[in-house]
Amino acid sequence: MEITKSMENQTAVSMTLTKYLLEKSKDSNVVFSPLLLQLVLSLVAAGAQGQSLEELLSFLKAESPDELNSVASHLVKYLFVDDPPSDAKLRLSLANGVWIDKSISFKPFFSKVVDDVYQGASDVVDFENEANEAAKKVNSWVKKKTNGLVKDAISPGSLDHDTKIIFANAIYFKGFWANKFDMLKTSKNDFHLLDDSSVRVPFMTSYINYYRISAFDGFKVLELPYNTEADMRKVSMFFYLPDAKDGLSTLVDKLASEPGFIERHIPSDCERVGKLQIPKFKMSFGFEASEVLKELGVSAPFIRGRRDFDGMVNSQEIELLYVSSVFQKSYIEVNESGTEACAYTRARLSGGGAPPVTKIDFIADHPFLFLIRENKTGVVLFIGQVLNPLASWPPFYLDFGNSEKY
Repeated sequence: MEITKSMENQTAVSMTLTKYLLEKSKDSNVVFSPLLLQLVLSLVAAGAQGQSLEELLSFLKAESPDELNSVASHLVKYLFVDDPPSDAKLRLSLANGVWIDKSISFKPFFSKVVDDVYQGASDVVDFENEANEAAKKVNSWVKKKTNGLVKDAISPGSLDHDTKIIFANAIYFKGFWANKFDMLKTSKNDFHLLDDSSVRVPFMTSYINYYRISAFDGFKVLELPYNTEADMRKVSMFFYLPDAKDGLSTLVDKLASEPGFIERHIPSDCERVGKLQIPKFKMSFGFEASEVLKELGVSAPFIRGRRDFDGMVNSQEIELLYVSSVFQKSYIEVNESGTEACAYTRARLSGGGAPPVTKIDFIADHPFLFLIRENKTGVVLFIGQVLNPLASWPPFYLDFGNSEKY
């Protein structure tokens, strides 16, 4: 399958995840990285077989692990620069890491996938006898790769004698607006909540006349590009603002149910803007993805006693491997200068529209959707909703009833 089609499928999976998460968290701000979750599942799929592989491929809309590896290799090489210079206009980095218990070892083909395709750092640890040291190694790695925003990715208490492998990845993004907002013009105004009340929040205002903006049937889309200068990557933040103050759920339904929705609703031309007001916001969001995936049709990898991961490791002396946990935590801050965002995901394997108008106001004073997208590939890096710009800081955690606190 050609890479363009694979990227379209990646976006479709992102929208499916988005709809599910937003429906499960109707009263909360949300931010997550669908890309990270898909990459860690692709790595798990590279070592899977049987029903687990079938369900993972179906969910990820891929024909084979080779297709997933091809997409991962393309993204790692094109999109991400590890340890970019501190004065870079745009910082976008991705890291993959693998920690394996000393009692087992990967088969050569899987080690090659980790090294060559995912360019993953790997280490051998003792989960059973040296849980503190193992957790310290994982946390140190995640802290470094998220520029210090995530300090305690995993607790020693979450590791036990059944823990055999941890796959983890992290993404860090920092970008400055191509046209920064004037901090002196930021002022407080009402942001209308879903319960018909309102809160006073700081809104950023711009008097630049032209932006990439379009009005569609029932919603508007605004693109705010980041300053990339000579950088080959082109990254923007998109705001999807429903016309109705309670119209976010309807917009999310369209986004998830209509193929190619994102691509068909990217503003293509600069239009004259009337009033422009965007709230400043800062949030974090965490969720245990195991239950999410089960409800979306990926259940076999989480069942004890199957032999679906025998092909990943050499040792046959341990209990059969299964995925016991998939967890993600994300952060984002949007202000007058730009955006800083990061996320990490870990998977633990245990043993056992309408034409634009000529002048458009964009006043985001009620719940809206946002996403950060690399425009050349179309890959969605982050996506979320803002229901209340003042909420969800300190960190919010979404518990589906069978989850592990980080």
